[in-house]
Amino acid sequence: MHNIPKVKMGIVAVSRGCFPLELSRSRLQRVLAACRQSKIKVIACKTIVRTDAEALKAAQEMIAEGVNAATIYLGNFGPEAPIAILAERLGMPCMLCGAAEESKADLLGGRGDAYCGMLNASLNCGLRQVRPYIPAQPVRLPEEIVPLIKDFMTIARVIIGVRALKIFSFGPRPEDFYACHAPLAPLYRLGVEGMENSELDLLQRYQAAGSRRQEIAAIAQDMADELGPGNCFPRKLKALAQFELALLSFLKDNLGARSFGVFANKCWPAFQPAFGFVPCYVNSRLARRGIPVACEVDIYGALSEYLAQLAVQQPVTLLDINNTVPQDIEITDFRGASRADIFMGFHCGNTPSCHLLPGYKMHYQLIMRRNLEPDSAPNISCGTLEGRLVPGPLTLLRVQSTLDGELHGYLAEGQILDVDPVSFGGIGIIAIPQFNRFYRHILLEKQFPHHTACAFEHSGRMLFEALSLLKIDPIHTPRQAGDRYPTENPFAD
Repeated sequence: MHNIPKVKMGIVAVSRGCFPLELSRSRLQRVLAACRQSKIKVIACKTIVRTDAEALKAAQEMIAEGVNAATIYLGNFGPEAPIAILAERLGMPCMLCGAAEESKADLLGGRGDAYCGMLNASLNCGLRQVRPYIPAQPVRLPEEIVPLIKDFMTIARVIIGVRALKIFSFGPRPEDFYACHAPLAPLYRLGVEGMENSELDLLQRYQAAGSRRQEIAAIAQDMADELGPGNCFPRKLKALAQFELALLSFLKDNLGARSFGVFANKCWPAFQPAFGFVPCYVNSRLARRGIPVACEVDIYGALSEYLAQLAVQQPVTLLDINNTVPQDIEITDFRGASRADIFMGFHCGNTPSCHLLPGYKMHYQLIMRRNLEPDSAPNISCGTLEGRLVPGPLTLLRVQSTLDGELHGYLAEGQILDVDPVSFGGIGIIAIPQFNRFYRHILLEKQFPHHTACAFEHSGRMLFEALSLLKIDPIHTPRQAGDRYPTENPFAD
């Protein structure tokens, strides 16, 4: 997938001076053999770290190899200070893990005590304000280290991607849309860069792209091929293609020192009269190629989408947590939720076609048409991608600044139901167990906005670890029945 980093994993073995060096070396070789068998590519450091000098040497070696994430492997007790120095000097996502004892036949000369050494290594990292990833069960046999490395590659990809991200925004928030407020300081603390622009900048870029006729024609043809019979307004394709070209060229020209980019763009109310269309379909196409475009200048929505995309390596979308489901829509399987827990996830038309059922179409935005051209045929309100969300698993994610500039977030896993929502837009009926309580005591109580990023698989496990490493705290999740939220009335039925 485009617009995400490739993780190049290194592994460094460490050894405490009073333990046999060969114990760490031989255990490392067994981990490497297990990685090869599982086709997990790792680059082994030639230096086994025992001292602070060797920590610096190993860090230089790994950086020279182009490694951007590292597994620090305690083949025995390990040297606590050099471990922390190594993690600090690497300056990249690091995982601490260690070797479990393998047989009762070798608990004299071959006992490594990594279980004990992990405690000291963790403490020393804390003293130096280094934050490594430590798995739930970090001391394992060689073949059991492999899935830890595989998981860590996902977590590292999220960290690396965020630290190389630039969010481009166009325009201020629409009037009376305070929910999309975006304090910049928390973004900078994450390592995210931003570039705020006027809608006039976007209009000028769009107009300048008009001379690139061959490229516009090729994009318009690609749109027609994607839409097929759902191309309800073919006359709009040229303008939409020109807009897509304008956004892509702006991204290319303005990444600067950053490697990856996403957008948070204003899309109403002045946009339609100025550009002559709504941009939702173009937003969906960019999202499909790995460039999320958050609606309504939702900068933290764009960040949330990108976090989800980094975890799943698939296109994502932004949805409104939008409306309740009428009782007369028949549902026979709530997938572990209750009727009170279901809702419709909706947006005007920005969801990539790969996540919509066959029959999607490029249409007009019903609400905008009512306001902008109620008495004429659809024109400037055209440009949405409408269809039902593909049934299946999903993860909802939002990272947001609080009103006092601290980062918090939420994660929730559920299902898109195979039920017709009987409505417009990119839309689906979503079931998340215990969501009714989560909605009241987290989303409302903690003042989260109405936009949520949506990944189309269950990815909460890896995202929780990545958000924790990014120091996003708290990370709210739905509580099980009987586990009350602090604001839940203990005397209520």
